[in-house]
Amino acid sequence: MIDEFKSLEEAVAGSALIKKSIAPRVVTPGNGRWFGSTAAQDLCGKKPPQSDYVLFKDYIVLWYYHGVIGHKESLSLDERLTNGLGKLADKTAAHSVCIKNITGNMCSSGLMGQLDYGAVFLVTVTIVVFMVPVFILFPPIPVDHSDALRQTHSKIGLQPHQSNLRSQYTAKHQPQPGKKPRIESLYIYPIKSCRGIELDRSKVLPTGLEHDRLYMLAQLKPQAISSGKQAGHSSNSWEFLTLRQLPLMANIKVDIWLPDPSKKSRQLGHLDGGFIVVRFPWQHQGLKGMVQLLAAKISRGLGAVPEKEFILPLEFPSKKDIESRRYQFEDVKIWVDVTQGLNMSRDLPPELATYLGAKYRLGLFRADPSNRREVFRCAPPEETLGYQSVVDFQDAYPVHLLNLTSIRALESQIQKDERIQCLDACRFRGNILVSGAEPYDEDEWRTVQFKNPENCEDMSTFDVPCRTVRCKLPNVDPATGIRHKLEPDHALRKYRDIDEGAPKMGCLGMQLCPIFPNASPSEQLNSYVEVGMDVDVIERGSHHYLKQSVS
Repeated sequence: MIDEFKSLEEAVAGSALIKKSIAPRVVTPGNGRWFGSTAAQDLCGKKPPQSDYVLFKDYIVLWYYHGVIGHKESLSLDERLTNGLGKLADKTAAHSVCIKNITGNMCSSGLMGQLDYGAVFLVTVTIVVFMVPVFILFPPIPVDHSDALRQTHSKIGLQPHQSNLRSQYTAKHQPQPGKKPRIESLYIYPIKSCRGIELDRSKVLPTGLEHDRLYMLAQLKPQAISSGKQAGHSSNSWEFLTLRQLPLMANIKVDIWLPDPSKKSRQLGHLDGGFIVVRFPWQHQGLKGMVQLLAAKISRGLGAVPEKEFILPLEFPSKKDIESRRYQFEDVKIWVDVTQGLNMSRDLPPELATYLGAKYRLGLFRADPSNRREVFRCAPPEETLGYQSVVDFQDAYPVHLLNLTSIRALESQIQKDERIQCLDACRFRGNILVSGAEPYDEDEWRTVQFKNPENCEDMSTFDVPCRTVRCKLPNVDPATGIRHKLEPDHALRKYRDIDEGAPKMGCLGMQLCPIFPNASPSEQLNSYVEVGMDVDVIERGSHHYLKQSVS
């Protein structure tokens, strides 16, 4: 029944005593509140009464047997409550009820308030059971190259949670009495200026660490002709691209997959040859983009974004592949050097140029192992090394060394703001990162040797031809691809202008050329470096940087 009372206390007092299993709901139309039995007792000073519902001003008090009443009987109470409110619309101005819990709300109105929740639950379970095998047979997440390669290959490198640079900002990398400096981390960059791969161990070749700088992005840029019959006109030529021009290259992820002898696919058999899988952020517009976003978060976590993926061969393509894919050998410029590489631009998805914001036509080049650039300038001559130093798509020298304590020392001198508080060592794109040395001690290294502390016969030796003269590339945050307008370039030029051969330029890091025992051009030259190796400085001396001459 419906009764009117002047106060909630009067409504409570005018009803029969409540049974132990009864729980109350106090509801107000529109923005109602729901009190549990304990809260109602605190409000009224006594246990609430038993009644279908009572009206008190704008409140409807509904008591029901909590945990005893089934869905059907609950619905009956809701119907009676709704009907009662309809009859009292002139007094309550309410045609629907909103029941709000202290931690959330549940609104019921019209047809929704009369639904059989048991039937809704049954329909929902039926749909889910039906869709599970559909998703198994036809997964909403597209299969990518990595999924296929997992059947026959294994990915090299460390995962982010395994990184040896996780503690790079701590004091553990500072010099410690009685301890030698050591190799803390190793990095390779299969595609120049894209994201690197961290390793625990790497083979050393005359070109540097294995798989380093094999590929390079380039742009077809118009060049003015200054002499000859075509003087005053322009022609197009390929120039290398780095983070200096396209900072979003920092977001291009690169993985290397090598054949795994322990794996064999029933469908694919055993596949020879390694692959490079390249991924970059990309999302289509509209519904397709929403599906991509959902698939990314399901497969890689809530923080993931949709990505576009393409695949490249790790090894240099065979003559047959070059012909079938219609690759071309073309000249490409790296700083002032002009070298010939294999133009594999047809393997680039068009979306990459759009993502990077490339102004000119985007290209992809593979270093030609039969036509590598020879390194002179500060590098030791062939008479000293037994071979002439060579590089693939490195800037100038085979290997780049960094000292973590030097990076921390420079960090203390930068102008910090909301965009830069610390210096990630990855900004400087080194191959070998050492710890435990004095800040800037590497500035005077001339010959350095890395030794296995458990087996002194395992070692790699390097000549240190010169310091690394820095450009503005480290201003790009390697984690986001966002360029800082000032640092660390400002601090480098102000505090690290130390080489007479590069005035007004900052220096950080050292360039290395591998030294192989009994080296000769006809021999297979290689050694290895590994995280944890001791650093022995064999020779010290001064350095004078020699700039590249125009070829």
